Amino acid sequence: MKKSERLNQELIFLSNKSTFHLKDIMQAFSISKRTALRDIQELEALGLALYVENGRYGGYKLISQNLLTPIYFNNNEILAIFFALKALDILSNTPFEKSYEQIKEKLFASLPNEKQQDIAKVLKYIHYYNVAPINSADNLERILTSIMDEERVYITYTQYEYEETEIQIYDLFYRNGIWFCSAYDFSKKSWRTYRCDYIMKLIISKGKQSLSRKELEDIKQLHDQTFNDIPFKCKLTTFGIELFLKKNYPNMKLEYIEGVPYITGGYNIEELGYMTDYLISLGEHIEIIYPNQLKENYIDKLKGILNKYKY
Repeated sequence: MKKSERLNQELIFLSNKSTFHLKDIMQAFSISKRTALRDIQELEALGLALYVENGRYGGYKLISQNLLTPIYFNNNEILAIFFALKALDILSNTPFEKSYEQIKEKLFASLPNEKQQDIAKVLKYIHYYNVAPINSADNLERILTSIMDEERVYITYTQYEYEETEIQIYDLFYRNGIWFCSAYDFSKKSWRTYRCDYIMKLIISKGKQSLSRKELEDIKQLHDQTFNDIPFKCKLTTFGIELFLKKNYPNMKLEYIEGVPYITGGYNIEELGYMTDYLISLGEHIEIIYPNQLKENYIDKLKGILNKYKY
């Protein structure tokens, strides 16, 4: 590890401590006593506020600070940060108030002019394409807050029909242009996945006993084990492998059987339509092996598509 990287790691290591001993640094970073003493001197020079307390139980005491001493990044790390922000530009809708563009501008302004020019030049030649959010999801910040605070919420949901229900949200995730959240539905006593852009209203439930994170995890695990109870198997072409790797879902995996690539997994009867639409998106590069129910639904769907072009 380079010295600059070690100093950064030492700053992070000490960030949540109020006291430490020299041996803590020596053991954590596998360095000698002499090197550890030099590092502590350099950390002080960087602005780490500490003092030495002598005696049997002495050591180094850190003076409480509101902000961590600045962490220093090398050129490649700075470029990686800006590329990551560039990749997230497309997410105009996030759980956070500040946009990625605003964050990027603040970081950019903190750099010397020469470094700004280098970064601008590199980003001019690097492009990242992804699916932009299809619809606006206005409740992302409140959804995230309810997850962190482990709160039950009342929602109105309109994806299929208008419904009101009470849920506790487990996580928030983004897939193919859509924000989703998974949650336990207290009304239906089941685990469900919701599209956040169809959550029209979200109100914190007051005075209701919430589930712990562990209880939610146990419910989710049981759901994952029992929900997708219909096994399926589909053969792929070489290009089909690439299509699968670009887009797939947690209920399926790529498996090689005697050297032949297959998609295997399970689905629930409620998701037969979703499964059929997904397999059709793979075009000629997929062949359904079983079950017959999936084959028949797939064929019916294709017939419906072909009928649109009959005169």
